[in-house]
Amino acid sequence: MQNNHLTFNEQCYQLLLKIPKGRVTTYKAIAVALNSKAYQAVGNAMNKNPYPTIVPCHRVVNTNGGLGGYAYGAPKKIALLRKEGVEIENNRVKNFTSVLYDFSDN
Repeated sequence: MQNNHLTFNEQCYQLLLKIPKGRVTTYKAIAVALNSKAYQAVGNAMNKNPYPTIVPCHRVVNTNGGLGGYAYGAPKKIALLRKEGVEIENNRVKNFTSVLYDFSDN
C-alpha cells in the first residue's frame, strides 16, 4: 500500500485511520504494510502527528505489547486506550494478540 504522492508520514497516518477503536497496531506492522523496515521512522511519524485527535497514533505500540512512546505522555496514551476498551496493565497491552491489528485485511 504505497502512494508515491504522499510523504512517508502521510502514508503512516493513512494506515492509522484504518485501525478500529479498541484495537492497536505496532510500529513494525505499519512499516511492513508500507513495504519498509523503517520502524523507527514510523515512530518519528507518530511523534510528529499534526492531527492527534483525528489520526489515532495512540493506538501504536511496541511489538511486545509495551506502550512505546507518545508525544503527550504515557498517562494520556493509557487513558485514550482504556477509553476505547483496550486493557492496560503494567504499561503493556493486556491480551495483546487479541487486540492486535496488522493490516492483513487490507
